[in-house]
Amino acid sequence: MSKLTFMGAGSTVFAKNVIGDCMLSDVMHDFEYALYDIDAQRLEESYIMVTTLNKNINEGRARITKYLGVENRKEALRGAKFVVNAIQVGGYDPCTITDFEVAKKYGLRQTIADTLGIGGIFRALRTIPVMDDFAKDMSEVCPDALFLNYTNPMAMLTGYMLRYTDINTVGLCHSVQVCSNTLLREVGMKDEVKYPIKEKIAGINHMAWLLEIEDADGKDLYPEIKSKAFEILENPPEKFDDLVRFEYIRRLGYYCTESSEHNAEYNNLFIKSKYPELIERYRIPLDEYPRRCINQIARWNSDKEQYLAGEISHKRTSEYASHIMEAMIKNVPIKIGGNIINNGMITNLPNEACVEVPCLVDKLGIQPTFVGALPPQLAAMNMTNINVQLLTIEAAVTKKKEHIYHAAMLDPHTSSELSIDDIVALCDDLIEAHAGWLPEYK
Repeated sequence: MSKLTFMGAGSTVFAKNVIGDCMLSDVMHDFEYALYDIDAQRLEESYIMVTTLNKNINEGRARITKYLGVENRKEALRGAKFVVNAIQVGGYDPCTITDFEVAKKYGLRQTIADTLGIGGIFRALRTIPVMDDFAKDMSEVCPDALFLNYTNPMAMLTGYMLRYTDINTVGLCHSVQVCSNTLLREVGMKDEVKYPIKEKIAGINHMAWLLEIEDADGKDLYPEIKSKAFEILENPPEKFDDLVRFEYIRRLGYYCTESSEHNAEYNNLFIKSKYPELIERYRIPLDEYPRRCINQIARWNSDKEQYLAGEISHKRTSEYASHIMEAMIKNVPIKIGGNIINNGMITNLPNEACVEVPCLVDKLGIQPTFVGALPPQLAAMNMTNINVQLLTIEAAVTKKKEHIYHAAMLDPHTSSELSIDDIVALCDDLIEAHAGWLPEYK
């Protein structure tokens, strides 16, 4: 019996999507699905949910097991063929709240704070030591497993795993799958184009670029997209919330994969205390992630009785995880957008950077494809983020506090708002506030 281990299985809705997808694949009906978490209540709720899912959509053919706490982690991983990672070290409360509230004391506002910026830096510093422990256990009990990382900050965590552990890792994010369809829907072209569309997407996670988009006949769709996008920028519809990415189209020439609320804080252009009118103009939702966390907790509390009572079904999603496993088992190739170490795939980004590029998947695993050079303005924008990613990894590896400062000093949003002294003080305050979640830094 093959085994999939889900790390952070208390993320119940995401566990439902990934494991439910797997159960609907004819080659994964009879897997063992091992659930691991450090929160007893959330683990038990996910166990009940997955067990019910197994009964309702899989005729009970899978084996569902659960493992609680660090002392049982190695057994959870033992013999796994695939490991899915969806942990959030420190959770929303207290750590995400800390990342937002301490930064606010310095006048630094954030939207999501899980990928870049001061929030992304400290989320990585909390998470890398835990993932390093996962890697050590995996090297002992499942050295050949594929580690599918869904946890943010994607580029920092996946980059660390691929550069500093011996675990076969790929980083996965759903934003690549939805990029083109989202754009076509937003500009009113979704029902007009001839499918299947052809696209080329490459860059870094949350800032990969839609480099080419054509219809089924090979017609370049970008000229019409740009014309419509420029009209929207001049007169945005009510509640239209993708203005930052549309500004990318106007100023940089290309759309990118992740949402405007994310990208608003990945640069020095949109969230500026000196120009507060930009927040309204670009409809930037400050403190968006805390609101989402509160709403998600409320939704789960209202829905969980239905889940736990067995009123649960599932339709297969577009998440990459089950399709990757199926392609490897069946040796039927698929294409994904995967996060891997660059190693020359994008020629004008550093080799050690974690990049998001088209990858072939078959029985040989994840095989990235050569992209070449990005347009120089896109590579430059990516580099402003890569600098922070590489320095944060350096801090995690060396345990030197100075590299935390370096990462924050070079973060585009943080450095555009704060002085050097305030940046250092903010980092020191966050190191102190996260005591117990971070290793000791020299």
